Amino acid sequence: MATPSKTAPEAFPPGTRVGAAALKGLDPLSSLSDVRLQELADLCYIESAGRNLDPFHTGSIAGQSVYLLRGELALDYGQGRSEVVVGGSADARYALGKRRLFTSARAVTEVQLIRIDDDLLDIMLTWDQMARRGQMVAQEPAAGADWGALSGLLGINKLRFGAFSQLPPAHIEELLRRFERFEAKEGEVIIRQGSEGDYYYLVESGKCHVERTVGGVGMALAELKSGDTFGEEALVSESKRNATVTMKTDGSLLRLSKQDFDVLLREPLLREINMEQAQQRVLEGAEWIDVRYMSEYQYDKLPGAVNIPLSEIRNAFGALDIDKEYVVYCQSGRRSSAAAFLLAQRGYNVYVLEGGLWGGDRMP
Repeated sequence: MATPSKTAPEAFPPGTRVGAAALKGLDPLSSLSDVRLQELADLCYIESAGRNLDPFHTGSIAGQSVYLLRGELALDYGQGRSEVVVGGSADARYALGKRRLFTSARAVTEVQLIRIDDDLLDIMLTWDQMARRGQMVAQEPAAGADWGALSGLLGINKLRFGAFSQLPPAHIEELLRRFERFEAKEGEVIIRQGSEGDYYYLVESGKCHVERTVGGVGMALAELKSGDTFGEEALVSESKRNATVTMKTDGSLLRLSKQDFDVLLREPLLREINMEQAQQRVLEGAEWIDVRYMSEYQYDKLPGAVNIPLSEIRNAFGALDIDKEYVVYCQSGRRSSAAAFLLAQRGYNVYVLEGGLWGGDRMP
């Protein structure tokens, strides 16, 4: 039986969030940066179970890291083996069932626990460790990004569902190393409509104004803030910049060259499939998205396709079903690649029709 600490852990009202300080005493959570610990604390809620109850009777803990914060919990491992874990003890630093699977559990006293999704925790640990590794191996850290700050800038939702969620682990360190930081002043034009695409940008601090000129009239499109990205459309579609981005305030930006962007982000994020594969996915429930203009769409659209022009794709964020699968197409694959990248950045499960409608076997 584990020996409790001299100071009993604080009791929390059920359903409340746990503080970052409480997480710092758990493994491997203790290795996370303060920024990541606070993010995790905001997602963790206290669960309670009364004496003699099984706190896991309503569901399995598979795929979860469950920690005992308070109370005494009896775990049965079968074949006559059992133990009592006490909240606040050395054994309670580790997730229940990770070192040895248990067959049943019973609360000896009232207990309080938290659950953390294993995939979420793994993403946090991976990025945090890579950020620290990037800081150690950088030859000229003053000239590049601040790895710790960058790790904190990329919030967990961006790492779980955004552009960086599908990166191969081997790419993470290189991405952190190759981002360059530069300071920008209020009113400074970062990219200009009609210019060549050269960099992918991430807003570290400050705000940017996005504007597109149509028929000589400027139209405000968006305001970007810390954590937002821009510049990807021209890089993916290999076309001219379609908008002007100007600093609304002083700020700090991180940028990635087109060459690094292609290797580290574009290739991992874009998934191309041929027409036969696309048809099969549609039969299984995927949905066609035609990103051409209405005048093109109505002429030779694919059966069942919805029309969301590339220029309007950002307006579809949140409206499209995040749990649904999509196959995006245009004439050549250029516009659809840009649209697919934008959707993939927001966590959508999306494929690009290889070669577009001009590719081989174009019509179903």
